[in-house]
Amino acid sequence: MIEAQVHQQLRALLREWGEPSWPHQLTLARLVARALRLGRSALLQVGGLSAYQGEYRLSYLIALMMWPGPAIVVAPEPTAQRLLMVDLPRLQEKLRLHKPVHRGDCWPGPDFSGLLITTPQIWLSDRLGDGGQFPDGVPTLIDDADNLELWAQSQLTADLAALDWNHLALAYPNHQGLIEDTHVALTHAAFQRPINPYHRYLLDENDCQRLQRLHQVLTASRAPQSEGPMPIQWARFWRQFNPPDHLLWFSVDRDRGQMGLHCAPVDLATALTPVWPRQSVVLIGAALDPDPGADNFRQRLGLSDLTCLQFTPNRHHEAIQLYLPTHLPLPNTPQFQAALHQEIRHLLSQGARPSQFEDRREDRSHPGPDTYAESDPDGFVPPAGPTVILLDDLPLKGQLGAALAGEFGSRVQVEQANLGSNGILVSGWEFWQRQRAFLPPPNLLIVATLPLPSLENPLVAGRVAFHKRRRQDWFRLYLFPTAVTELQRAVAPSRLHAGTVALLDTRVHYRSYGAQILEALSPAACTRSLPSDWRP
Repeated sequence: MIEAQVHQQLRALLREWGEPSWPHQLTLARLVARALRLGRSALLQVGGLSAYQGEYRLSYLIALMMWPGPAIVVAPEPTAQRLLMVDLPRLQEKLRLHKPVHRGDCWPGPDFSGLLITTPQIWLSDRLGDGGQFPDGVPTLIDDADNLELWAQSQLTADLAALDWNHLALAYPNHQGLIEDTHVALTHAAFQRPINPYHRYLLDENDCQRLQRLHQVLTASRAPQSEGPMPIQWARFWRQFNPPDHLLWFSVDRDRGQMGLHCAPVDLATALTPVWPRQSVVLIGAALDPDPGADNFRQRLGLSDLTCLQFTPNRHHEAIQLYLPTHLPLPNTPQFQAALHQEIRHLLSQGARPSQFEDRREDRSHPGPDTYAESDPDGFVPPAGPTVILLDDLPLKGQLGAALAGEFGSRVQVEQANLGSNGILVSGWEFWQRQRAFLPPPNLLIVATLPLPSLENPLVAGRVAFHKRRRQDWFRLYLFPTAVTELQRAVAPSRLHAGTVALLDTRVHYRSYGAQILEALSPAACTRSLPSDWRP
């Protein structure tokens, strides 16, 4: 069987290279080979350093290259470049594999039996649209599947810019007055909204009624001999226009005086469910769901009948040092901002040395809020590195960056990619997730607040309202799993050199979900107070 052949080849290769490797390489390779042989889908969460460094890719590549049939790899551009320029040439050189590898936006031909690498945007556009660039039945592996929801939502979002209103008026010359009046009224409504940091605003009932009236008039009075076809962008927008089951929002550029309209489904499962039976898929990501069975993730994406496995970080080589203070006020109190500033200044002015952590108890199980993981008696001290401060409160992020720059000077950068070895990066979660692979791993990672999606973001509020209308637990189905997976991915670079993570959000101590968050961060050596000899 191919599983045995892949296992044998990979084991020999790992022995020959003699490199430190992810301990689950052989298991992942066998699982991918089995999925290819049986045509059965799988969802694999690799987690920890392997996801951060991409070590796991060797496992699935050797299975795909030894598989005698055709296959597709769907990967974002940076990952695709790494596969084509580094991983595949290295593998082909060692194993003398002659399977053809193509990069493209369509299937090379009916007789192609090699490996095709394409992007998520191209593949999803074909699967969700009427395209026929890729044949059904070809096994497909989706790498970096942590972003699959974002990719799908982006693909399913209909966007209208100012120019699209001009196109609509040209296509319907008999209704230019109504089109212009509707555009002006919606622009005025958007600019009347109170300013928020996200520059996005949900449409209210009056806004939706204006759009519905426009659509009714254009479709009811349409005469083929005098009116042209509906512009493509507008046709797509009307297909999506279905309040309240779709999110409808304005994007506002106040400097340019422009308004954009956007429409996207909240429930992606309806659109994605027909996609998965068309081929077997292997989804691989760092942290897709806190639950090993990935029930929430599967439900959101319409996935069913697939093998699920979650690999845990290596307890001996990937443990982080976790500082969990209890003296800080809760983030929703007026005292939090001042206390946060003081705590961060204290952490920055006194270097983090994991060997100085005190009051630890040995515990070989998963560390919880009152237990401490086994620590190194020799007191390993990681090399110096930058500090990263994560928070998504936009006003607070700017204020904190300005305050720290006044004390630490040019070392402080707010969402800049030129981070020096002793730099201090103040960043939102989205920026860190995009850039962390290109920045040096932090020696100290400060998590100011848990990455729970903010209800002040109109798109988050709209999605929460969707769950409320269905009497669903919106916190457990949406906010909580999103925060946990974001946190797991964010701390992965700190596992490289046993870096220190300071989690300053005291909700982990006083909320029922705190224990689950700490469980998701294991393995970790925890302390609730700084040691007395904490020093630079």
